[in-house]
This record gives sequence, C-alpha cells and structure tokens, in this order.
Amino acid sequence: MRKVFQEELAQVGEQLIEISKLVSEAFEKATTSFEGADIDLAEDVIAADARIDFLQNSLDERAIDILALQGPVASDLRMIVGSLRMSASLERMGDLARHIAQLARLRYPANVIPETLRETFRSFAKHDLEIAEKLTVLLETRDLEVAREILKANAVVNDLHLSVFKAIARSDWPGSAATTVDVALASRYFERFADHGVSVTQKVTYLVTGAWQPSSIEHS
Repeated sequence: MRKVFQEELAQVGEQLIEISKLVSEAFEKATTSFEGADIDLAEDVIAADARIDFLQNSLDERAIDILALQGPVASDLRMIVGSLRMSASLERMGDLARHIAQLARLRYPANVIPETLRETFRSFAKHDLEIAEKLTVLLETRDLEVAREILKANAVVNDLHLSVFKAIARSDWPGSAATTVDVALASRYFERFADHGVSVTQKVTYLVTGAWQPSSIEHS
C-alpha cells in the first residue's frame, strides 16, 4: 500500500510539472500574439486553455482521493495540500495568458499597446516568461536558488507595473480612454501572472523547508 501511495504522490508531482510547462507555452504564445497582433496565435492560446483547466481538475480529483483514502500525515499531507493550492495558481496563470491573448484578439489588427510603452511590455513578457520557465525547474528540482531567482524577476515585474500606472496617470498621457483601459488591464494581467508564480514558489519553499517563511528566500 505504501508503494502505491508513493506512486500516487509522484503522479501528482508530475501533473503539476505538466501544467507548468503548458502555462509557459501558453504565456509565450500569448505575449507573441499580443506584441505582433497575431490573431491566429491568440486563438490557439484561448483554445488551449481548456487543456490546462482539465489537467488542474484531474490533479485536484486525484489529490482529494489520496486525502480521503490514504490518510496522509506530516510531509505527505503538506505535499498534497500544497499541490491543490499550486494547481489553482498555475490554472490562474493559464487564465491570465488567455486574457492577454483575448486582448490581442479584441484589438486586432491594431496593436494593444502604444509605441511609447511597447518596450516596457517586452520587458514584462521577458521576466514573466522567465518566472514561468523557472517554475517548471523549481517543481522538478525544488532548488531554492531557483526560487530566489523567481523572486528577483518578480521584483522587476512589480517595478514595471508601477511604471505603467505612473505613465498613464501623467497629465501629458496621450492615450484615449480605450487605450488607457487596455494598458491598465494588460499591466495588471502581467503583474498578476508573476504574483501567482511567486505563490507557487512560496509553497514549494514550504515543502522543502517545512517552515512558512516566504520572505526568507528573498533575503537570504
């Protein structure tokens, strides 16, 4: 029975990694469609989100079955409960990638972001994608150095988000009302994507250390 239990735990971990990989792929395609007004790529992202949702539901059902049937304790219990919470964050990251693609589709054939802020959003995409890709590595290795790298990238994303809101609040901001809303929404999507990545990072750190001290990996 113990062998079966460990196999089930391993399968939960593998599903988390699979979802993480799909999220990275979705985000990369979403930001490419967003920057290049590529409606076909945007449609691919929107359609593929159903796969992430399905895998999340499957993982959650498996984890709940383990809780009900196996009665895990201590570190195994932390792993299962943590997996439920991480799957929710990863699913939300997939949703945010879909939202970015939907903005691209909404404004096609125009570009969502005005020229003056395009470099900012390229940097957003670069650091968010770094977070997404490193999350997969973190889930595979549980290396806390990778966790620290994710937090550093998130700090950059937070600064970019603040810079966007400062830009659209300026008295000389030239954007229309629709453009202002688009920029604010897009910035929020990019920022929240990183936040959910940090949430997963904190939970992996907890599984490794057994202590809920998310700030410690940022400053150590």
